[in-house]
Amino acid sequence: MNNNIGVEVEETVRDLRQYFKTGKTRSVTWRKNQLKALLNLIHENEDAISKALYQDLGKHPVEAYRDEIGGVEKSAQNSLDCVEKWMAPKKSNIPLVFFPAKGELLPEPLGVVLIFSSWNFPIMMALDPIIGAISAGNVVVIKPSEQAPACSSFLANILPHYLDPNAIKVVEGGGDVCEQVFLQKWDKIFFTGSPRVASIVMSSAARNLTPVTLELGGKCPAIFDYPSDFKMAVKRIVGAKWGVCSGQACIAIDYLLVEEKYSSELIELLKKFMRKFYGDNMMESKALSRIINKHHFERLRNLLKDPLVAASIVHGGSVDETNLFIEPTILLDPPLDAEIMTEEIFGPLLPVITVNKIQESIEFINSRPKPLAIYAFTKDATFKKKIVSETSSGSVTFNDTLVQFLCDTLPFGGVGQSGFGRYHGKYSFDTFSHEKAVLHRHLCLEIEPRYPPWSKFKLEFLRLAYRLNYFGLVLHMVLHMLGLKRHN
Repeated sequence: MNNNIGVEVEETVRDLRQYFKTGKTRSVTWRKNQLKALLNLIHENEDAISKALYQDLGKHPVEAYRDEIGGVEKSAQNSLDCVEKWMAPKKSNIPLVFFPAKGELLPEPLGVVLIFSSWNFPIMMALDPIIGAISAGNVVVIKPSEQAPACSSFLANILPHYLDPNAIKVVEGGGDVCEQVFLQKWDKIFFTGSPRVASIVMSSAARNLTPVTLELGGKCPAIFDYPSDFKMAVKRIVGAKWGVCSGQACIAIDYLLVEEKYSSELIELLKKFMRKFYGDNMMESKALSRIINKHHFERLRNLLKDPLVAASIVHGGSVDETNLFIEPTILLDPPLDAEIMTEEIFGPLLPVITVNKIQESIEFINSRPKPLAIYAFTKDATFKKKIVSETSSGSVTFNDTLVQFLCDTLPFGGVGQSGFGRYHGKYSFDTFSHEKAVLHRHLCLEIEPRYPPWSKFKLEFLRLAYRLNYFGLVLHMVLHMLGLKRHN
């Protein structure tokens, strides 16, 4: 069985490489046609996409559009509008010492690209990187997550009807398929998922020195410094924690830091907005996604089984194994050495951690691995500067949550254990491109001091040239010529 899978994957990569060599994907016409086709796919299949997302994750159609369909549409349209400008050569300033010369930077596609998408946003995390890859002129293999089977099947069946089937291919399957995929040579690997699998991706890529972009996650904190609009801040926290795939998102708030004196008021407001958004009986809410599968359900339930963690629950905690549902849950000061505070939660559990002074939150964050995002609700300009300058994270967002992910003019990516590399908008194009340096010179003027036999004159000439001291160069040559004349 594995031999057959290996042969199929090898043939797929070989066919893509041959097609890439034809140069068809390099033209602006091909790239624009693929982006237009992708927009048509979204417009003509919105209901089918929503249905697949509901089957896999229980996402409401509005949540599906907000977090996946709309984002893909926006990204594709932006790339379509800008791709011709992005791929145009850019003039580079060349120092006078190289005269006569001109330089330019020419973006070129990397070649055969492998994209792993994640199960929590199985449409957005598949199509958004594809947009960057085809905008840059690459051929692509997309490996959807087998944990979102309805969306994986949708992509495998629908993409060949819209995108160039010779250039974009879908490979479905589980671990056996991944093993065969890792044996192939790729020109770029783009991975969204867990650090555990990312280490396997890195090991595979290292064999062929393949460049990798890793979009991972981590424990993203939110700092609550009694902002100017207390209620609006809490409203945004509730929406960001539980309203996006029930907290199963790499940029979801993982834990909340607040001064102890504000914690009671904060928790009561959290409860109020939870009831407003999801109703009094959250088990029956249509606005909350379910947990992806039994494995992750058990993982999350086990986080709450620690007696000291269970004792810290101040709201929620109910579970429904049959429907893979876990009630939005708030915990107040669970043990910091418990798994819920050492591992990424990736679910609807929110620890609220109290500090004496909110400035202590910086030290708290710095004592843990670098997160993908930091959120801070504060009106204190000095505190904002301290957060930016004294912490390290993929991004920092003040007085809001998650919206940085949708802003194409800002790069999205992690640092340290939360990943590396970046994408979105022009940054996606750059991620899937090599910016080739091109220097044009002429066979006329020559700089003789670059050649032997060596002399003191040539050494001084080279010193002045490297320092771009043009006045000194002219003076040095004039004095040298005058010396030669006197010698003659």
